[in-house]
Amino acid sequence: MPTLGAMKNLVAPPEFDPALVARYDVAGPRYTSYPTVPQFTAEFGEAQLRAAIGASNEEPIPRPLSLYVHMPFCMSPCFYCGCNRVITRDMAKADQYLERLDREIELLAPLFDRDRPVQQLHFGGGTPNFLDLPRMRELMGSLAWHFSFSQEAEREYGIEIDPRFADAAYVEGLAELGFNRLSVGVQDFDPPVQQAINRIQSVEQTREVIEAARAASFGSVSVDLIYGLPLQNLEGFTRTLDQVIALAPDRVAVYGYAHLPQIFKPQRQIDAAQLPDAATRLALFGRALERLCAAGYVYIGMDHFARFDDELAVAQRAGTLQRNFQGYSTHGDCDIVGLGASAIGRVGDSYSQNARDLIGYYAALDAGHLPIVRGMQLDEDDLVRRELIGELMCHGAVDKRAFGERHHLMFDVYFARERQRLLPLLADGLVEEDAHRLQVTSRGRLLLRIIAMCFDAYLDDEAHAGRYSRVI
Repeated sequence: MPTLGAMKNLVAPPEFDPALVARYDVAGPRYTSYPTVPQFTAEFGEAQLRAAIGASNEEPIPRPLSLYVHMPFCMSPCFYCGCNRVITRDMAKADQYLERLDREIELLAPLFDRDRPVQQLHFGGGTPNFLDLPRMRELMGSLAWHFSFSQEAEREYGIEIDPRFADAAYVEGLAELGFNRLSVGVQDFDPPVQQAINRIQSVEQTREVIEAARAASFGSVSVDLIYGLPLQNLEGFTRTLDQVIALAPDRVAVYGYAHLPQIFKPQRQIDAAQLPDAATRLALFGRALERLCAAGYVYIGMDHFARFDDELAVAQRAGTLQRNFQGYSTHGDCDIVGLGASAIGRVGDSYSQNARDLIGYYAALDAGHLPIVRGMQLDEDDLVRRELIGELMCHGAVDKRAFGERHHLMFDVYFARERQRLLPLLADGLVEEDAHRLQVTSRGRLLLRIIAMCFDAYLDDEAHAGRYSRVI
């Protein structure tokens, strides 16, 4: 449970100091996992995953499951996108993919004990609503047959939706299949920006999907925005923020655009000269922070906002918020089962990732193998740092004594080098530290990634500027 001071810190809007943020605005991991994906190796494969699943079944209280299903297909390219996706309108390709996905489910599901309920399910992409309702119904039926779907009201079954290719009837159909959470991509409603990123989407299309979700009793609707896109300016982005607030989603994610055309080919369609400069980019985020907090949203951290009574905000105040590959979660204690091309799983003390390309993904399954191509078995130091970074990301504070007792270490001694790295952050008021506690300040909440990086053992000798996005 957070202290009273920490609680006030979490409820109040974080302090936005543009000059300070600009000074720390370097590239760094998002820490949806620790260690991060670049540390995965080919030494972890199918045999290691099978062993990890077996060990997880033998734990005194096996963890419930979270299924992540990756649907890679999109009908048109969004130029900003860094996701693993295939552009097509050929539904035959979806059928080929679903056939292999079903094989993966048949191979993977029996490895988990049947008494482990699926408390969380998330469809990501690509564009999950590339699938029509009959195909979605068939896929959900396969998952429900092979895994034990939880019947509890608290389960989270979510899906990402592109409103350009969904209507009210589709959303109602998703509800009938058991989905109760919707994530709606918007990015920006400003027409010149939409033209520059090749994503023309109206407020009316978006409103139809959101209102349909409410009519179908979805428990939560979230909206995704991006700042730092070509041709964005304060006037246009403020208008978008006001339009989104009028739609009244339960959660809003405001991501910083990471322009990495050397890694993501679609971004080569973007004219870098049209990207906002550093000062404007910061001002865009500052405007989002100002408008959303004024509208009653709570800043959860890492670009995420939620209404005060939303489960994420409640969990953060209660000290139970967690973080995983889907971002902030109230079910972060689940073992994550990754299904589909490029999907990442987390079982026990291990991570694993499927082949990113369809050729490799199909070839493994056609040969009767799980399509794992890389992963990682965490050692004791990894586990210590994963928990510490998670506490900083979710709660903004660490009780050093309690943490040390859990891991049989003396916090100040074990992290002596890391505490030296913290000195400039202490001087700038991003964190406070005494003999008992390490606390992120209101001034430091926007720079959680910078604080976490001080405890990342893999950044010591690594040139990471071209691998990760900027922290703001």
